[in-house]
Amino acid sequence: MTISHIIRAQTLEKRYGDLIAVNNVSFTVREGELFGFLGPNGAGKTTIMRMIQCVSPRTSGDLSVFSLDPDKDGRKIRAHIGVVPQETNLDPDLTVQDNILVYARFFGISHNEAVLRTEELLSFFDLTQKRDTPIESLSGGMKRRLLLARALINRPSLLILDEPTIGLDPQARHHIWERLIRLKHEGNTIVLTTHYLDEAARLCDRLVIMDQGQILIEGSPSTLVSQYFSSDIIETDNEPDVRRCLDIHKVSYEIAGETIQIHNPHTRDLTDNLLASCSGVRISRRPATLEDVFLLLTGRRIRE
Repeated sequence: MTISHIIRAQTLEKRYGDLIAVNNVSFTVREGELFGFLGPNGAGKTTIMRMIQCVSPRTSGDLSVFSLDPDKDGRKIRAHIGVVPQETNLDPDLTVQDNILVYARFFGISHNEAVLRTEELLSFFDLTQKRDTPIESLSGGMKRRLLLARALINRPSLLILDEPTIGLDPQARHHIWERLIRLKHEGNTIVLTTHYLDEAARLCDRLVIMDQGQILIEGSPSTLVSQYFSSDIIETDNEPDVRRCLDIHKVSYEIAGETIQIHNPHTRDLTDNLLASCSGVRISRRPATLEDVFLLLTGRRIRE
């Protein structure tokens, strides 16, 4: 399929009774890009993923996937997508290899072709030596890699990932990142949700930050950071003496729990002045990150 926009949504809305889970959302996902949905719990990310996957009909607005309507053309769309769910749903009664082979039957792939593709995928995700291993014997990272391998058995034009590296150690996360980057370079279109802001910054070409069912902002990670933070961020301890010193020097600041953050275009000079005039104050300066943008837009309150 050759389509400039794999996904297009216009004034998309999803209601559950009086609850508006997705509220007047518009976005596009271009062919060959890795697009991210970020947001706190309950922001509407998973609801949008379910509509794209043709498992939850929209309430109103327009949504197209491969220029097809998910509410009418679900079978055609699902034939060209691969899905990696947040929860591990591998069959515990099957081996690594058989989990992929059985899944291939849903797409009408012949046994011989399924065997060839399975071998390729096991090799791609470094699981060849585990082909006959029961699922319960796999580590968390191996299970996530197997979920990715299974999702690719039909050679999808669109790969949808819901928290692809949740609960993994740094080594396992980086292994999956490398595979996702390779898949993107090979022309795959990938959509993901993640709570790991460093993951989004590393992988995404573009992303949206959502809250309360709405898109707050859209753009590349670097563009979003530069849009909200023109320089480094100064951090110091949230202590009475520190606040008093900052107030005396008329320095604006934000309290973030036990830390005070200062956003100022003249961070280098300001850091030197504060160190010289506020005795005993611990001050550090660091580059602004996507996480800073996320917390600025969505707040620091914990969402259940």
